[in-house]
Amino acid sequence: MSRNGHLRYSPYATTGILVGDFTMPRGTVYRAHWHPLHQLAWSPKGLLRVRSDQGVWLLPPSLALWIPAALPHATESAGDAVMRSAYVAPACCPHIDWPEPTVLAVTPLLRALVDHLARTDLAADARIRAEAVLLDELHPVPVTSVSAPIPRDPRARAVAQRLTADPADGRTLASWGTEAGASARTLARLFVAETGLAFGQWRERLRMQAAMPHLAAGLPIEAVAHRVGYATASSFTAAFHRLVGVTPRQYFPLDDQGAS
Repeated sequence: MSRNGHLRYSPYATTGILVGDFTMPRGTVYRAHWHPLHQLAWSPKGLLRVRSDQGVWLLPPSLALWIPAALPHATESAGDAVMRSAYVAPACCPHIDWPEPTVLAVTPLLRALVDHLARTDLAADARIRAEAVLLDELHPVPVTSVSAPIPRDPRARAVAQRLTADPADGRTLASWGTEAGASARTLARLFVAETGLAFGQWRERLRMQAAMPHLAAGLPIEAVAHRVGYATASSFTAAFHRLVGVTPRQYFPLDDQGAS
């Protein structure tokens, strides 16, 4: 991949699916870019964060993100990661018409197929067969993006930045208003106008984002809950399921912790 995030590939390649490997030490960022091919963004090790205008996704090894061709996005590592992405020529998958980024389950078979297609010594007929099976193995899962946009107004932005640094801070908007120099009503209006979310909804999404790297590291759910502002593991799990669509352990299966 080039420094701006674009995959280097030959336009004369006869394969329908190319696999690229990218080592991404902590803090690696591929800023906003796009590909002429569909991308299946996946990390067999670590946690990927993908951002687009449609949302923000944090991807453990059990999940991948289908990014449609020509859709601008940015990719970064949350901790040390290794990204192994399959790039799919649109002409070879006309039946896949997902217009927005779509989260997919990484089954053992899909993992094996990506690894298999990373080889450069496959015969053409063997590659064609493997590519067809890979495309049949793409199964969306009911996971939604958890995006917490930062407000532009300096008063609401100050509150957002403080909560980003300490998501467990449970102060009310009235308490924040004294520090930010605005009334609770003004701050509430600003959050709705500039993020599309009520303050409570925004803070809950922020907490889910903050929890994911801890869950990916294998911390107990109760410890994660306390770190991001929930009194009990059950209240955190219920909020996670309601917002993300699955439970924390469905999103971060224990078998995937430390997968390589």
